[in-house]
Amino acid sequence: MSKTPQDILQWIENDNIELIDLKFIDMPGIWQHLTLHKSQIDLDSFDAGVAFDGSSIRGWKAINESDMCMVPDPNTAWIDPFMAEPTLSMICTIKEPRTGELYDRCPRAIAYKAIDYLASTGIGDTAFFGPEAEFFIFDDVRFDQNEHSSYYYVDSVEGRWNTGREEEGGNLAYKPRYKEGYFPVAPTDTSQDMRSEMLLTMGKLGVPIEKHHHEVATGGQCELGIRFGELVEAADWLMIYKYCIKNVAKKWGKTITFMPKPLFNDNGSGMHTHQSIWKDGQPTFFGDGYANLSQTALWYIGGILKHAPALLAFTNPSTNSYKRLVPGFEAPVNLAYSQGNRSASVRIPLTGANPKAKRLEFRCPDATSNPYLAFAAMLCAGIDGIKNQIDPGSPLDVDIYDLSPEELAKIPSTPGSLLDALKALEADQEFLTVGGVFTEDFITNWIEYKLDNEVNPMRLRPHPYEFALYYDV
Repeated sequence: MSKTPQDILQWIENDNIELIDLKFIDMPGIWQHLTLHKSQIDLDSFDAGVAFDGSSIRGWKAINESDMCMVPDPNTAWIDPFMAEPTLSMICTIKEPRTGELYDRCPRAIAYKAIDYLASTGIGDTAFFGPEAEFFIFDDVRFDQNEHSSYYYVDSVEGRWNTGREEEGGNLAYKPRYKEGYFPVAPTDTSQDMRSEMLLTMGKLGVPIEKHHHEVATGGQCELGIRFGELVEAADWLMIYKYCIKNVAKKWGKTITFMPKPLFNDNGSGMHTHQSIWKDGQPTFFGDGYANLSQTALWYIGGILKHAPALLAFTNPSTNSYKRLVPGFEAPVNLAYSQGNRSASVRIPLTGANPKAKRLEFRCPDATSNPYLAFAAMLCAGIDGIKNQIDPGSPLDVDIYDLSPEELAKIPSTPGSLLDALKALEADQEFLTVGGVFTEDFITNWIEYKLDNEVNPMRLRPHPYEFALYYDV
């Protein structure tokens, strides 16, 4: 049930809540926050917003134009379970105080513009997204990078590499084998109770919860399942998901990473993303075509596949993303679609005859993405496919992993690096800007930020493995 600003103020009054925490997302995709005394929040705060200095937020304003306003969304209010003092938390969208308009570099604002664009086309009025974010649970993480050394070290009680380690009380074994960690029961699965706490805590915060389980990789890879939602709320829920499980894990003396590939030679973590478009309360993706898809859905898939190289600059926006997108680890590197086939980048889940369940699953994304930007970009690609009737080609109903090199060469593949994805975005961005969802300024800024802060710094630094390869030449 939706909440009004008056509802929130009454809640604060009735429960004598002293502190209000306002959360917002920066451009790369990390939550930031400001905690205010209740005296600083009134009805005007929900319209004009709360002023703050945005000059130190990554990818945002310069110091000479840094005054910004965050506008809390009353529908996102919940009591933060990780703060000692009773604190009401709300998610905010950023407004430009000089114009009163939503800030065009605010990811949440961009997500809202994507929905407005969808409505303006007449194709639909609601876009549903359902992300499946995987992660690793580690016991110890250390890393350093300087002028003369570089290393990382991760460890997990579940790591297969620890079968020979002396452990306090004795090594009890039960370490999941590489690529064989899917669904083991205790004692092999050591995080059951912690994941249960994670899931139930999210439920208390309003996230519609479904399940939790161990994932394929050794070393504590897991996933919690949440229900799909409308584009903006789905992104909100994913941010609560990340916040919640990181903080629950900290209580248990554990640490969480959403890095796609923190372990060499085992499966990485993705964020398969289910999506569909509805209009006037009715699904538009169900029909009498392949896999009970409508022509609209097939064109949507055509847009996703055509623009995938550019899309990945938002859905797979880290250099580490492309260490996951390699053959041999169940990663969707082939730009094809298929029914129930997890080797294709676009999968059509087997949903039976229920029109409301018909959807597609784009399997490339990972959880280093900013969900507001990733969902908005995918929707824009799909809309472009529908508007321009982009044919996705024939489905590929075979195990792509078993195809010969000659056959594989005929199938387009994902970019091999973040640099390649950024180049693709630079060359293919009209589908993002034509509806005013993304601005050219935002895209240029995104590309420059990624190059300056991630791609080029990585290229400048020697890699430890290079010493093994080249030191003795």
